[in-house]
Amino acid sequence: MSGLEDILSPQLTGIAVALLVMFAVGGIIYSLFQPALSGSKRSSQRLQAVAARPQSENQRKQLRDTDRRKRNIQDQLKDFEERQRAKNDKQHKVSLKVKMEQAGLAWEMSHFIMFSAASGVVFFILSLFLSSNLLVIGGLTFAGLFGFPRWWVSHKRKRRFNAFLDELPNGVDIIVRGVKAGLPLSDCIKVVARESREPVATEFRKITETQVMGISLSEAVQKLPDRVPVAEANFFAIVVAIQQKSGGGLAEALNNLSKVLRGRKTMKGKIKALSAEAKSSAGIIGSLPFAVGGIMYIMSPDYISMLFTTTTGNIIMGGCFLWMFIGVMVMRAMINFDF
Repeated sequence: MSGLEDILSPQLTGIAVALLVMFAVGGIIYSLFQPALSGSKRSSQRLQAVAARPQSENQRKQLRDTDRRKRNIQDQLKDFEERQRAKNDKQHKVSLKVKMEQAGLAWEMSHFIMFSAASGVVFFILSLFLSSNLLVIGGLTFAGLFGFPRWWVSHKRKRRFNAFLDELPNGVDIIVRGVKAGLPLSDCIKVVARESREPVATEFRKITETQVMGISLSEAVQKLPDRVPVAEANFFAIVVAIQQKSGGGLAEALNNLSKVLRGRKTMKGKIKALSAEAKSSAGIIGSLPFAVGGIMYIMSPDYISMLFTTTTGNIIMGGCFLWMFIGVMVMRAMINFDF
């Protein structure tokens, strides 16, 4: 039995070596001829030949036009960014007259002065009923003369901006439908000026009136962000200006702009809903000291009057008002979102 194994073992070894050599040679042959057999080599050679083939004159012209249009749009976007940056710098230095115009008030400075004087008289009369302290009377009268009128103008201005943002997507949709129907952009703007709600109707009417004076449509639309300094109005002006200078599908661009405006409006509503609880909590916390102080003044006036009649009480009141102001500002920064 051992002799038979001695005879077969060299044969098995030789067979195994032969099989390994055969597989190795077969793998080398497959790796060398597989691209040619499968056709991938021919396809790669064909792709290289097509890529190296000289382009036609029309293709080269189309590429040049596309590159030129891209560079033109990039230059216009840079120009618009610089203008927007300059506008943002100017917005921090808006005069009172411009604020009244943006608030939709047809006032002159004389009207504002008369309103301030009437407000100061009203606050002075209210202060006489509330307290006999000259400091309180002077503070309330000063607030009536200089604080309340400016706050009222700012409030009206903010309300007008919010109304503009609510109606602007509808106006853009009217323009999109008009452009798709074949109307020129200027006629679509006139339709918006007639059919939309205020203040969008007034602002678009000013665009048409500016065109009557000989100013181009692009320049007339660019004045819209000056009168209504919000991001949405600037978006609209940029889209119209780029389309007027570079061409392209205005209906598609304005349709995308309408979607963006409605998305921003939806996001603002979500932020308002999510921050409502924090705002109510801040209001309760801020008003609680005044409510408790008023109750204490009614129940025990001698006990609470020490805060107003003594120097130590005045210092404590000043410190409390300072810390309350800091707390209110911190809560305001936590619940206000800019997007």
